[in-house]
Amino acid sequence: MTALDELFDDVVADVDAVLLFSPSASALERFEGGDVPVVVVAPENTVDAERFVELPLEFTDLTGRIRFGLEGALNQGLLNEDETVVCVTEAFGDEVDSIIRVKADQFSRTGVYDLFVNSRAEPAVVRDVFEVCIELGKKGQKGKQVGALFVVGDAGKVMNKSRPLSYNPFEKSHVHVGDPIVNVMLKEFSRLDGAFVISDSGKIVSAYRYLEPSAEGVDIPKGLGARHMAAGAITRDTNAVAIVLSESDGMVRAFKGGELVLELDPEEY
Repeated sequence: MTALDELFDDVVADVDAVLLFSPSASALERFEGGDVPVVVVAPENTVDAERFVELPLEFTDLTGRIRFGLEGALNQGLLNEDETVVCVTEAFGDEVDSIIRVKADQFSRTGVYDLFVNSRAEPAVVRDVFEVCIELGKKGQKGKQVGALFVVGDAGKVMNKSRPLSYNPFEKSHVHVGDPIVNVMLKEFSRLDGAFVISDSGKIVSAYRYLEPSAEGVDIPKGLGARHMAAGAITRDTNAVAIVLSESDGMVRAFKGGELVLELDPEEY
């Protein structure tokens, strides 16, 4: 046995579960049938895995992907916090090329899984808003970096806790986020002040909203400004989630229940 074989054996020795990211049926077949349970983490359960965690974002950042998979498996009771897990995933291409050994409680729980799975808004709607923010963060608007705030879900209550800054271009429309033409409109309107309000099903209810909940008691990281404070406050007082593109540092951040639960760099997507 070579030293490399021994190192591999050490990595996979005495693990309690395998997290298999975006596998083919043949890859799953190779791992199933043993004594170690396999949890598939992927956008869709195309391989009919018995244990499955839905991955709603691409998570090209390897740490973010593993964090989400672990948190989802823990929330579903597929893992226990004291267990050791091997994560099998792709880091440099479309095929599995990395095996990473971690403890199930490697990361403190952020609420990222809960953000997608247990929000009032449909997971696909939250994902579509993230994609708009990520693309806007990459390209800006007319060559300039911009900031934007999207409040998703519980739209009636959000509207009651905000006021218009200008005419609402979506007042009598029935357009939904995710439509490529609508996404272009959202990027154009992002140059102006105010928040977008989006319903649970993805209907764009309003633009140019000034959010009015009290910021008292909202704790956000130092260096973040009024847009992030408003996002924290509105999600504390409603069942909405808020997704913010920062004009200053270009990061995309998500808030739920008054807390920051996810932070992404658009340039990594």
